[in-house]
This record gives sequence, structure tokens and C-alpha cells, in this order.
Amino acid sequence: MSRAGAHYRLSRLYRPRDGRFWLMIVLNLLSAVLAWVLRTYPLVPLAMAVIALFALGNALLGMRLMIDLMRAPPGESPCTDKLDKDARN
Repeated sequence: MSRAGAHYRLSRLYRPRDGRFWLMIVLNLLSAVLAWVLRTYPLVPLAMAVIALFALGNALLGMRLMIDLMRAPPGESPCTDKLDKDARN
């Protein structure tokens, strides 16, 4: 499927058995914590820039994973198991 023809579905985002889902959650939580640190503590400009870059990088990586999960076809999951009836793809 080409990128132009990719269909994004919000229902494909929730995949608790997929490692990409949990990595996306961790990266976005870490970005929120780093943004909170930036706003709460007085930091020297170099430390502020480094933390801001990490927060921005984590947010961008998390969004990239989110788009990959929403774009992936329902059957494309590293843990797809034909015997597992509870797998939500």
C-alpha cells in the first residue's frame, strides 16, 4: 500500500500486545515529564536547551510510532497469533 493510499484508523492505535504501542506511551509520558521539569525548575540555558531537545525528540518519535500503528493493516502486528482469540488487531 502506498503512502498516498494509506488509511489511518484510530481503532488500530490500541495494540497492548505490540511493543510499538508501549514504546509510544513511554516516549510521550517522558516528554510530558521533561516539559514539566522545564516549566517547574529554574535551569541554566544549556540544561534547558538539552532537556527541551530531548522532550521534542521524544514527542516526535512518539508521534511517528502513533502514525505507524494507525497506518498498519489490521493483520500486521509482531504478535499476531492465529490461536489467540483475544488479540485485537
